[in-house]
Amino acid sequence: MTNFLGMHTWPMWGSDGNIYFVSDRDEKAESNIWRVPEAGGEATVWVGELTSAAQERELAGRMADAVAADYRVLISEAAAAPAEAPGRRRRTLGRLRRELRRIGARDYFRTPERETARRAVEELAAFVEEPVA
Repeated sequence: MTNFLGMHTWPMWGSDGNIYFVSDRDEKAESNIWRVPEAGGEATVWVGELTSAAQERELAGRMADAVAADYRVLISEAAAAPAEAPGRRRRTLGRLRRELRRIGARDYFRTPERETARRAVEELAAFVEEPVA
């Protein structure tokens, strides 16, 4: 689709002569919707506009719900990790720390699960990094 080496997903042809796609091509490697003319040219970030306050509230609610669900998965994985073998447990801790940062980067509404997830990862870290007597 383009000469960028990153990830492009979900291409869709618009009725306006553009191809829309999700890509992590920005400097932060965050996924955004991009558009490029069907005839070729430079891809640009697509900026959508909501048409009503109700639509904005609905979108914000869906975004917060999705982030909260991701935090809940992380919380349950952190709770299950102490039962894992020590090496696997340490790898799980590293993965959950990265996942916590990734989720936090899109938690624009500070969901209540955010603090619970942070504490769950901290508790796992204390368990994993506890010195052996």
